[in-house]
Amino acid sequence: MKIFIQLQKQLSHFTQYRAFTSTRISQNFLPNTIGTESSLASISSNPCFALLSLCRTLSSLKKIHALFIVHGETHDVLLKTKLISLYGLFGHLKNARKLFDEIPNPDLFSCKAMIRWYFMNDKYDEIIGFYNFMRKGLTLFDNVVFSIVLKACSELCDIDEGRNLHCHIVKGGNSDSFVLTGLVDMYAKCGKVESSRDVFDDILDRNVVCWTSMIVGYVKNDCAEEGLVLFSRMRDGLVEGNEYTLGSIVTACAKLRALHQGKWVHGHIIKSGIELNSYLVTALVDMYMKCGATAEARVIFDELCANDFVTWTAMIVGYSQSGYPDEALKLFTDEKWQGILPSSITLSSVLSACAQLNNLKLGKSVHTLRIKLGLYEATVTNALVDMYAKCGAMADARCLFENFAHNDVVAWNSLISAYSLNGSAKEGLILFHRMRSKHLQPDEFTMVSVLSICASLANLRVGSSFHAFIIKEGLLSSNLYVGTALVNVYARSGDAKSARVFDEMTDRNAVTWNSMIGGYAMQGDCRNSFALLSDMIRESFEPNDIIFTSILSACSHRGMIEEGWRFFYTMCEEYRFVPSMKHYTCMVDLLARAGRLKEALDFIDKMPIQPDIPVFGAFLHGCGIHTRFDLGEVAVRKMLELLPHDACYYVLMSNLYASDGRWSQAYQMRELMKSKGLNKSPGCSQVNMDCENDCLRVSSIA
Repeated sequence: MKIFIQLQKQLSHFTQYRAFTSTRISQNFLPNTIGTESSLASISSNPCFALLSLCRTLSSLKKIHALFIVHGETHDVLLKTKLISLYGLFGHLKNARKLFDEIPNPDLFSCKAMIRWYFMNDKYDEIIGFYNFMRKGLTLFDNVVFSIVLKACSELCDIDEGRNLHCHIVKGGNSDSFVLTGLVDMYAKCGKVESSRDVFDDILDRNVVCWTSMIVGYVKNDCAEEGLVLFSRMRDGLVEGNEYTLGSIVTACAKLRALHQGKWVHGHIIKSGIELNSYLVTALVDMYMKCGATAEARVIFDELCANDFVTWTAMIVGYSQSGYPDEALKLFTDEKWQGILPSSITLSSVLSACAQLNNLKLGKSVHTLRIKLGLYEATVTNALVDMYAKCGAMADARCLFENFAHNDVVAWNSLISAYSLNGSAKEGLILFHRMRSKHLQPDEFTMVSVLSICASLANLRVGSSFHAFIIKEGLLSSNLYVGTALVNVYARSGDAKSARVFDEMTDRNAVTWNSMIGGYAMQGDCRNSFALLSDMIRESFEPNDIIFTSILSACSHRGMIEEGWRFFYTMCEEYRFVPSMKHYTCMVDLLARAGRLKEALDFIDKMPIQPDIPVFGAFLHGCGIHTRFDLGEVAVRKMLELLPHDACYYVLMSNLYASDGRWSQAYQMRELMKSKGLNKSPGCSQVNMDCENDCLRVSSIA
């Protein structure tokens, strides 16, 4: 109470200041900085402010505020501003805003106090709304306000409000590099990298923060090459990058898979003496992983990572995405890291590794861990659905999918893709239509999975309808994988003319060429297969084993023996390609179909690798065509040597004897099969009717 008695005695000291403030506000006059600082200095002895400095909790603040109300000390603008700041400090923005609204004509000082605490509490929507409210009473703003509102526009990706603010900044004649750098950052985060560059080019005095903002903008908007060029220009201007600049450049190298440049940046970081903190180490690990240099990534991790959770996660993600799932799981289960709780990103990558290894048991253990940790984010659920599906546990995948209330497009894609891979065409297409009924927009990954289903069914009608949908959604011209999947549908369906959608694609990869060349090869069109191969080589694509197999198969079916031999020689000598079993099988088939059985048998004997079942199967097929049962018997006996417990080869031998009229030997072969306890599996044929496979089985009696 003594304090308040003293407070009452000293109230008169502030009467003059109140009069000054009221006069200025009524004239819509903003006190300059010096005036405001002098005012604050003059009230340093005010016991109200001294009392507020003792507040340590929201409860004590409310009690003191109540005391001020009782003593009528709530009309002072500076005191209210101090209260606003304290309520903001304790996160009670509702009370802060209520106090602000009680100020009749708030000045810039009070407005800054309010907007600052919106910013400190990540209330970005409120910041923009408050700024628009401020503009009704104030015409001039300082750099702090502009920077805060620009940050809010960046976080919300609100390009419209950002552009409006840009207009206000230009009209106010503000050329401060701090504010303009905020504009560079805002436009970049809203995906308008060209506008960001326009603002950047207008900044005369560029510091490292300004350069870094533009470089980060390029890298995050998939313009990594431009980011590297700008970094080079920055160094030419004798501006040295900081850890954030160099971290972004390392990320750019990772996106471009530019290992050489990445190593140079790594060396530059060491030479510059910049501390390799968690941010830089994680960026370097990610870069080396994405560039395929997993050994270098592991060296950095082992030498520089001291129980850093972020870098540990980056290593697991890198191993999983680079095709080293076993290493990802080994690192995840390493005892050294047992005390660290994994995040949703960590678990998603571990589940991906389980899916790659078809390790359902470990995948279920990770599922249990997810429940214990309470990580119910969509990314983990999607990874679980994908893991169960790829491990063949479709019932578990479907159950998890159906019980998750907020399935996004990624979850639907995981299940549709799983049905595509597992040959469940009908379920995959039904799921796609169900997804559309929920007004979810399919993306390019959805369409690739659905088109893969159409290709597996060779269903031209359904594939064409999806083609129309893709054109309508504008996915064809912009996405390489959708175009490739579409080419594959038409090629497998035997519609080579429609498959020339290939010609409309602005971007192609090796898989696209494979699909087109393979499509012609399936139809036995060697002329177009060879022509496309020449075009492919001319565009600097190296043919692979799939293309070689397709063309050799086409030569075989068309009886083009000389062309097949010539191509096999070209493959081995010119391309230095080591033939696989598939290529040898194609050559045997080529010779055997043409009746050159002795030559085919000689080719088999000279093979540098041990022939397998398909090689002898191709030879046997030729023997059947040309009724050379004696040579066919040689082939079947070789098959029986390779797989002595497979009933189908005994049946094949029996049928071969029967075809040659050697009935007693046919009967003996059947009896031998029975004595070994082998049973023939009944054959079946599948007929596709409206995306549903009808299975027609034949009797096992043969």
